[in-house]
Amino acid sequence: MKRRIGTLLISLMLVFSALFTVGCSKETSNSGQAPQQEKKEKIKIAVLKGPTGMGIVKLMEDNKDLYDISLFDSPDQIVSKIVNGDVDGAAVPSNLAPILYNKTSGKIQLLGVNTLGILYIVENGNSIKDIKDLKGKTIYSSGKGGTPEYTLNYILKKNGLEPDKDVKIEYKMQHSDLAAAVASKEVQIAVLPEPFVTTTKMKNKELQVPIDLTKEWEKVSGDKGKLIMGTLVFRKDFVDKRSKDVQDFLTKYKASVDFVNNNKAEAGKLIEKNGIIANAKIAEMAIPKCNIVFMSAEESKEALNKFYEVLKENDPKSIGGKIPDEKFYYSGK
Repeated sequence: MKRRIGTLLISLMLVFSALFTVGCSKETSNSGQAPQQEKKEKIKIAVLKGPTGMGIVKLMEDNKDLYDISLFDSPDQIVSKIVNGDVDGAAVPSNLAPILYNKTSGKIQLLGVNTLGILYIVENGNSIKDIKDLKGKTIYSSGKGGTPEYTLNYILKKNGLEPDKDVKIEYKMQHSDLAAAVASKEVQIAVLPEPFVTTTKMKNKELQVPIDLTKEWEKVSGDKGKLIMGTLVFRKDFVDKRSKDVQDFLTKYKASVDFVNNNKAEAGKLIEKNGIIANAKIAEMAIPKCNIVFMSAEESKEALNKFYEVLKENDPKSIGGKIPDEKFYYSGK
């Protein structure tokens, strides 16, 4: 009897052991493999055609699996996309960054500066030698309500000229349309940014470029710092949620800017390929005059604050009513 019971117990133990082994092997086969990481969504970024698009082109070319970068003709097309969350980040004019910050009660954060001064006064003729020669003239410009308008107004006033009184300023066209009008000599005097100056000079060999507004800014602004034209902003909630990805993007962005500035011919080809400027040779020629940079929020903070003080003095609406506080600047922490 004892032998039977012992045999029965051994049999039961073997059955349970077999069941346990099968169960474990199934679990191992199901979970032995490393769990697949959830694929992150691409970071969506809006940039303007021109210098901001030119600076990001190497990053755009090499990281199509990580970033969805869209090109736009005008800042107005970008505003709603960054505010509504259709894009995570955007390259925008320097004065638009604090407007967005103030308008959204701090939901937009500045990550860096990507473009310095790129504005020039061009003329079909040779009547202009300095700013004071603009008295009594009509100037055509793009960028109504943006950095070009506020920059020009500030420089005119500092030279004793009252905008719309001593100098008539017409804001009627986008940069590309104005460049075409200057090239065809329909417009005599205009404010144009690079790379449109280079594009226009290729078509109109007689075009004169008598005034560099960056140099004029430096003459009248004293210690007010650099003329800063372009900035990089992101939605604050995205920065908080994907901080490592943001840091990685900034590293790649800086490398892209360095590549463009140091490899003009190759960068020109990429710029044409990606539809930022239609002609690679024009892009190559324009790069040295486009002041493409990458300065982090921390290193550009002082210069930006001085720049915003000038804009606020000229027109508080130009920066959304007030100079942004410290939270506006991304610290990377």
